Amino acid sequence: MARRRRRNGPNGCLIAILVFLAIILIAAGAAFFLAKGDIDGKRGAEVEKTIIVEMGSSPSTIGKQLQSEGIIKNGILFRFYVKQKDVAETLQYGEFTFNSAMSYDEIITTLQTTNKDRDTVIVTFPEGTTAVQFGARLEEAGLCTSAEFLEVANTGDFSHLKFWSKRDENPSQFMACEGYLFPETYEFFKDATAYDIVNKIYTEFDSKFTDEMYAQVESMGFTLTEFVTLSSIVQEEAGLVDHQSDVAAVFMSRLAENSIVNKLESNCSSYLQKDAENNYIYNTIAPYYGGWDAIPVEVYNNYNTYEKVGLPAGPISNPGLDAMTNTLKYQSSPYWDTANPYYFFLTDKAGKYYFAHTANEHVANDEAAQIVNASLGK
Repeated sequence: MARRRRRNGPNGCLIAILVFLAIILIAAGAAFFLAKGDIDGKRGAEVEKTIIVEMGSSPSTIGKQLQSEGIIKNGILFRFYVKQKDVAETLQYGEFTFNSAMSYDEIITTLQTTNKDRDTVIVTFPEGTTAVQFGARLEEAGLCTSAEFLEVANTGDFSHLKFWSKRDENPSQFMACEGYLFPETYEFFKDATAYDIVNKIYTEFDSKFTDEMYAQVESMGFTLTEFVTLSSIVQEEAGLVDHQSDVAAVFMSRLAENSIVNKLESNCSSYLQKDAENNYIYNTIAPYYGGWDAIPVEVYNNYNTYEKVGLPAGPISNPGLDAMTNTLKYQSSPYWDTANPYYFFLTDKAGKYYFAHTANEHVANDEAAQIVNASLGK
């Protein structure tokens, strides 16, 4: 009688488990030696770079700089090392020369050395400032020309920042940098390069835009650029922070797949040639090209929200954190109603908001707003 072949018993499973554990231990050991090599300064061919550390830079930012310049291999590891050593508060700002053969401790010692005093300039960029306005403010402050700033912001390499690879590269965008120049008050070195300035501003955006926000943007069905574009429109259309999520809700209803009003029709990016409307095409794009009639047809068509279905080609300003956060919260608005969407809104001169489901309701709201405006003499 033929013998039955024995099946793999417990010993076979045990061997498989032991092999798996061995692989994990080998990988962990390799990772340990790589990390230890980076900490000790054993990184192969030597590289020497002079790096400017801006005032207020965090260990995370410094780690990213050191990694991007090839001084260290792992900026995240450097951040944790600084935290473990509890020396973050001792790190100075200024100009430092590093060598890739330096250990983390030697790099930290260098960063703890007080640099000679360097003159700084403080520049404030309000929420909703455009890229062109960013450049003008920097030129007025004597830091760089507007042209230098925009050239670096639009064409420079900032791939060390997380948001950089998540942007849409749309050739129809007026300014590739628009939307990612975080509005804030900054202190710049007077002798900072245009790259240093842009990097500091972009780094601020990168630090403010959290992983949770990226996840929420994805759940909305948007790319990063599409989300920032909508946030910039909300920034310009909502005069009050308290109503930003309400305005976002209306625009999201218009952008919905089953929308009966599929154009945003935002006066902030439209055919209107009136200063009072703060129209991106009229106030920003037209002057850049030398006048309304000089605007390239494809640019005009891609930003005129009264003709283009959906979002314009890119952001129309640089929204603040409030505008972006509240745009993410559009579903919390009482004007988010998928069963009976609100497609219209307007405000009167007293600051009251009127929301409507239909065009007829919108007309009635407009008449009511005009009565309020007339009573205020406006």
